[in-house]
Amino acid sequence: MEQKMVDMFCFQCQETAQNKACTKVGVCGKNPEVANLQDLLIYVTKGLSVVTQRLRQEGKQVSQDVNHLVTVNLFTTITNANFDNEAIAERIALTLDTKRELLSQLDSKENLPDASTWDELADKYIEKSEEVGILNTEDENIRSLRELITYGLKGLSAYSKHANVLLEDDVEVDTFIQEALAKTLDDSLTLDDYVALTLQTGEYGVKGMALLDNANTKAYGNPEITTVNIGVRNNPGIIISGHDLRDMEMLLEQTKDSGVDVYTHSEMLPANYYPVFKKYDHFAGNYGNAWWKQKDEFESFNGPILMTTNCIVPPKDSYKDRMFTTGAAGYPGCKHIEGGIGEVKDFSEIIELAKTCQPPTEIETGTIVGGFAHNQVFALADKIVEAVKGGAISKFVVMAGCDGRQKGRNYYTEFAEALPKDAVILTAGCAKYRYNKLNLGDIGGIPRVLDAGQCNDSYSLALTALKLQEVFELESINDLPIIYNIAWYEQKAVIVLLALLYLGVKNIHLGPTLPAFLSPAVVDVLVENFNISGISSVEEDLELFFG
Repeated sequence: MEQKMVDMFCFQCQETAQNKACTKVGVCGKNPEVANLQDLLIYVTKGLSVVTQRLRQEGKQVSQDVNHLVTVNLFTTITNANFDNEAIAERIALTLDTKRELLSQLDSKENLPDASTWDELADKYIEKSEEVGILNTEDENIRSLRELITYGLKGLSAYSKHANVLLEDDVEVDTFIQEALAKTLDDSLTLDDYVALTLQTGEYGVKGMALLDNANTKAYGNPEITTVNIGVRNNPGIIISGHDLRDMEMLLEQTKDSGVDVYTHSEMLPANYYPVFKKYDHFAGNYGNAWWKQKDEFESFNGPILMTTNCIVPPKDSYKDRMFTTGAAGYPGCKHIEGGIGEVKDFSEIIELAKTCQPPTEIETGTIVGGFAHNQVFALADKIVEAVKGGAISKFVVMAGCDGRQKGRNYYTEFAEALPKDAVILTAGCAKYRYNKLNLGDIGGIPRVLDAGQCNDSYSLALTALKLQEVFELESINDLPIIYNIAWYEQKAVIVLLALLYLGVKNIHLGPTLPAFLSPAVVDVLVENFNISGISSVEEDLELFFG
């Protein structure tokens, strides 16, 4: 594709410029062409979804391959997942090819939107992308809710895709994703309609999380309490980052007896908690911290890096030639490892490169403890209930979500350090790196940081809350001694938030800033119905939460 300088408009992540929008280049590092091609990919995917819904209404089948196409398209546009304009253009072309075929199966093509009928060659993509971006919806509040729903669907698609690669599907979830995408093109819908659709997105978010939880535990066992090494060994290593456990399994299997160790990084840390992975002697532990520190940590690691999903930070030249991508991830100049659902990927090139590299440079020593997903917490339920009833535990503080570069995120470290000694943190996602290496101790043998896993594993926190509600025989989940102080960064956090709202959770504090894509009126709706608020200072919030 011929490159053309264009402007952009993107405000889907927490770090968007001035908490308004990135308009010249993304804070994440994506250029305007990539941003606009992502907008066009979303647009044609919405158009495809209108067609799939028409087919279903006519009693026709929509194939699993089409469902997977939609979810991967959405996943590709998540923040920090794919920076490769050629890869995104290829997905646009594939979507147009698929739409063309499905249109030929429709009995009626009346009243289809432009997104369903537009069909041009690649040299028209940039021109079209400038017409169909976020600001194409003029009403600020309708735009806000459409984007909130779309970002929730991106997060839901990420969960679905991870389940799909483990050969688990939920056609109801796929159908809803396409139905909701189609509705974001419907100008006849009112604000109330979109508010209802927002909560329905949360409902299907819960189903998507359940689908992934079942897929992961069926394949790899229930996570269990695990002590994870954060130091290094003397062998060459491969670092695997992102979220895809199927990629983890294939890499571990292919590196057996190779003399190469495998280390997790960032959101892949919870792979250490699954029983099936513990059989691999060359699974060495975790290297480094949250995604945003990767420029320094990937350089010092010395060996190859495999990025299975987001979060990619544009790499330094010093290690770009040893960074590989796979799945929905991509970066120009980095080798991409192909492999579809049900296929075995070939990681031999990564393994052979690792053998020529120096062992990782040690950046820290010691261990961290995790593995407190719902099954493990349920096993400790009697002990936890006894601690609460006896007064040893006063409150649980849900500090799940994302980490990021913004200096204000030091708040979460300081908040964790300042918590009363009888408070226990429940966490999932890379937000934990703000406090999971602090010496916060335990309460009667129960660690004060209970890590349920990836952001993908936030379902465990919901199940834990529902289990405690049942055990304490409470009428409402909001009667539990649980505080929600959640950090967000990208769109998987959005679907977690919508899932919590669907479950009726109120009084959620969201930071370090409220999303730029929420208009003042939409914020008012969330405040009025769910008492959502932002964070303040550590001192003020501790006073608010604990009195």
